[in-house]
Amino acid sequence: MIKLYDGGVYLVNGTQIVTDPAQLPAPITREEAEKGTIAYGVLAAHNESGDMNNLRMRFDSLTSHDITYVGIIQTARASGMEKFPMPYVLTNCHNSLCAVGGTINEDDHMFALSAAHKYGGIYVPTNMAVIHSYNREMMSGCGRMILGSDSHTRYGALGTLSVGEGGGELAKQLVGRTYDVARPGVVAIYLDGAPQPGVGPQDVALQIIGKVYANGYVKNKVMEFVGPGVKNLPVEYRNGIDVMTTETTCWSSIWVTDEKTEEYFALHGRVGAYKKMQPADIAYYDGCVYVDLAKVECSIALPMHPSYTYTIRELKENAKDILFACQEKANSQITGATLDLVSKVRGGDIWVDQGIVAGCSGGTFDNVVAVADILRGKSCGNGTFKMSVYPGSMPAFIELMKNGALTDIASAGAIIRECFCGPCFGAGDTPANGEFSIRHTTRNFPNREGSKPGEGQMAGVALMDARSIAATAVNGGRLTAATELDVDYTTPKYFFDKSVYDKRVYDGFGKPEPEHELKMGPNIKDWPVQPALSEDLLLKVVSYIDDPVTTTDELIPSGETSSFRSNPLRLAEFTLSRKDPAYVGRAKDVKAIEIARENGEELPAEVKAVYEALAKVIAVKPAETVIGSTIYANKPGDGSAREQAASCQRVLGAAANLAKEYATKRYRSNCINWGMAPLLVEDETAYTLGDWVFVPGIRKAILEGTKSFDAYVVKGDGSVKKVAVSTGDLTPDERQIIADGCLINYYKNN
Repeated sequence: MIKLYDGGVYLVNGTQIVTDPAQLPAPITREEAEKGTIAYGVLAAHNESGDMNNLRMRFDSLTSHDITYVGIIQTARASGMEKFPMPYVLTNCHNSLCAVGGTINEDDHMFALSAAHKYGGIYVPTNMAVIHSYNREMMSGCGRMILGSDSHTRYGALGTLSVGEGGGELAKQLVGRTYDVARPGVVAIYLDGAPQPGVGPQDVALQIIGKVYANGYVKNKVMEFVGPGVKNLPVEYRNGIDVMTTETTCWSSIWVTDEKTEEYFALHGRVGAYKKMQPADIAYYDGCVYVDLAKVECSIALPMHPSYTYTIRELKENAKDILFACQEKANSQITGATLDLVSKVRGGDIWVDQGIVAGCSGGTFDNVVAVADILRGKSCGNGTFKMSVYPGSMPAFIELMKNGALTDIASAGAIIRECFCGPCFGAGDTPANGEFSIRHTTRNFPNREGSKPGEGQMAGVALMDARSIAATAVNGGRLTAATELDVDYTTPKYFFDKSVYDKRVYDGFGKPEPEHELKMGPNIKDWPVQPALSEDLLLKVVSYIDDPVTTTDELIPSGETSSFRSNPLRLAEFTLSRKDPAYVGRAKDVKAIEIARENGEELPAEVKAVYEALAKVIAVKPAETVIGSTIYANKPGDGSAREQAASCQRVLGAAANLAKEYATKRYRSNCINWGMAPLLVEDETAYTLGDWVFVPGIRKAILEGTKSFDAYVVKGDGSVKKVAVSTGDLTPDERQIIADGCLINYYKNN
């Protein structure tokens, strides 16, 4: 089904995989062949550095939703922004439940509309479209690059190389700076054959994720989709696979384009956005994932990660053992409640309680039509099983009304919802305690379905394709692969009508109104001032997480907490609340010590004892040394691009992270942009909760690009151990941002 090549490959004429350069039809150096990928050409067209190994890029457009845009605009305002220098799309598809938090969600929306007027932006009203549906329909284009503050910013199937990053990177673009990164490697995703009827894009995506996530095969690389199988996939099918590439931890994605891509742009009234994109006659890739589409089966990703993938057939054949192993792994990740999956096996079948098809991955026109084909004339039953469908955009919603698909779905007992991302991040269709939900959404991390394990509430989410979710629905919740049913799949033509956007979307790009007043709701607060990095740094470990991977959802929970994302201090109260509830109090205690130091007050006895122990082995300057908190995690930052995963720590006084490695570039960038040193450690056993870590000369080491330097760990018994820490590669700008204390300070100082 899926094969990973051990090393790099050459692709000849877009179809032939060659591993031995001697077998190439013409002599070519690897360096020259690297230029033959689609990705290389797009990157080169956007690079301003003159050095393709060290890119400095400017994007064609930006996009954010209502969890992230307030903080980004506030950062850019504080950094001197006067207008949006490129199209900036502000969508409202996350914080649209206005019963949560009173008026504050709609206050954010009004802030965004006023900012679109003042700075010249594009405002997409609440529930008009989910962020990625709108950008596919209206902003994508072959050879373009889009930067978004949502991790699933992926429009590669439309020839658009797109990147999901933390808000700091968008703020840089807004103030005229570039996105700086070493040129990423490129891995070929070679598609062959055609999928079976009933096998959907989520099935293909989950199987790829299951093969490449844990081994880091595509981490921080570009996934380039090539091969003869591409032509056998409709564009929306490609979009459904593409958006899930984020869960592999790749940096971005890009696909070959063809007449189907051209038809997509023509359908959306944007013929000029198309151009044919394909690799050169000989192109070199740093790896290759061969996918035989014909052998992909209906699949499921069990809690609590998209990579915990099985075929539905495999799961049903060994249900109790697999579900037991899954629940044990899940329960090791959560505190305060337990997940029980084994009880879902009854009478030899697996029974689920809820089915959701939603958002940028599930709510596409083709997926919803397939759901209607399966549910037509059937019933979801009147038991505990319930189902909801969320189309991705109002143009798609309207067409699904016209062709009767939504009528068929509703007539079967499923609920039609608005264009909303809630089920994907834990703020919509939250199941009951103990329930098991199957979802065609992007993630199933802990608490993504809205559970609060600290309060004894726990449900489980598995990811599946819309087709198998509908097949399960017609069986009243009995887990069923779509290929088990005999379905006559229709392929009604999609007619895109953009008039609803013309009537409701405000497009102010190129027409800023500087005198327009920003609407600042009472929950919208400025970023607190952050201190610059001192020459030496003293850190206290206030959380120690030994899980293999720590997600951004665990660092700052998603769900209803997102309502407070425009208020840095209030949101910070939720930091690590579901993983380490004592973290906030410990971090505040350290921050209080630093505030006292800044005010010239006497240091507490604990800190005096630390300095006395250090003075025996190294010179110290307590009055001049910033005191901050830190967390240790083996591999932090898998998941969302939300900068709040880092900024909330910073607001509480964090000055660094300690890690064996960082799960994603975007989380590491968020740490840097918020002035937290992304420290790497060699021996995690050298640190425990409550230890103090002294890093002498850290400011000089970072500014001079010293990759490894000494630190001293002070234990509770007063013993001191010297250890090595490093930062990995940092660009000159990144080094200065850390030294200045955060991106806002950097712009003020430079």
